[in-house]
Amino acid sequence: MMKSLLYSLLLLLASAPYATAASEKPLKPCTIVSPTTERFFDLNPIRRLPAEEGKKKGDSEGSWHARGYDYGANFTLNFCGPVVEELHDVQDLDKALWKNVSAFYEVGKKVYAIGLENTTPMFRGRKLIVNYTGGSLCPSSSSKSKRQLEPISLSNSAREIIDGDDDDDNDKPRKKPSSDKGKEDKNARRKTTVVSLLCDSDPLAKTSISFVAAVDECTYFFEGRSPYACGGVHQATQALGPGGVFSVIIAIAVLVYFAGGCVYQRTVMHQRGWRQLPNYAMWAGIYRFIADMFIILTSSCARFMPSRRGYSRVSLGHDNGRRGRRNEDENRLIDNLDEEWDD
Repeated sequence: MMKSLLYSLLLLLASAPYATAASEKPLKPCTIVSPTTERFFDLNPIRRLPAEEGKKKGDSEGSWHARGYDYGANFTLNFCGPVVEELHDVQDLDKALWKNVSAFYEVGKKVYAIGLENTTPMFRGRKLIVNYTGGSLCPSSSSKSKRQLEPISLSNSAREIIDGDDDDDNDKPRKKPSSDKGKEDKNARRKTTVVSLLCDSDPLAKTSISFVAAVDECTYFFEGRSPYACGGVHQATQALGPGGVFSVIIAIAVLVYFAGGCVYQRTVMHQRGWRQLPNYAMWAGIYRFIADMFIILTSSCARFMPSRRGYSRVSLGHDNGRRGRRNEDENRLIDNLDEEWDD
């Protein structure tokens, strides 16, 4: 019995983490758990929201801005949602998607989107990454650059054709270059943004975004520093509140008390049966006290119960009369015996 109780306690403690993991709810948007450190990251607090109606725009409102320096344009982006600013004339993007742009830059009056909204962060090793895709079209390579690359890859074949050393090649009709315009449109690349978020544990630190580089004006790299990139404990995994946690601790303490006490009483004191319980005398006294209080309360409540009427009442009266006569006869007999004893 004692071994089974101890085994049950150990199984309860061992299965608690798995029960908690099974009851976990899906993560809300723009949150992630690190696969290496198991820390929880929530980027929703750094999302910039539009100003409420009736309020003036303050310095802290508006999307995040990053200076482009030598790129020739400044960048605007947001996290966990589209940018706050209203966009117009976004290049190479349907008007229905303008409201989903999460990063862009302006050159003159032209607006170039460098990524659409994405609420799913990811990890590259220990690096927290936010990736925006589906922006404006990337600029295609110029014909000049193609001509510069052509002699390097086709120098030998070009020399043979120009010199006319191979008569067979001269006799063959040359194929006209096919147009790849449709293919390029089908496989066109679009601007993409990658933001690497780093932890800034300074208590007074604020979120900041910096432009790092742009690869062939198609992929843009940014670096962000924020206290929200440091991670923390996932509160949603704690299925119980403070009261529930306290109750579980009390229950475990009670189980340990009874299990340890029973083992001690059985092995050291050589007790058997109910006497194996720790402090058996105290628990037995409590049980007797509760039983006596129950009897007293039930007996006192029975007095207030309505008595039955009819023939049973008459019979009770006859019984009481007989008992009274018997008591009188006994008293007379006792008095007679006392008198005889005195004589």
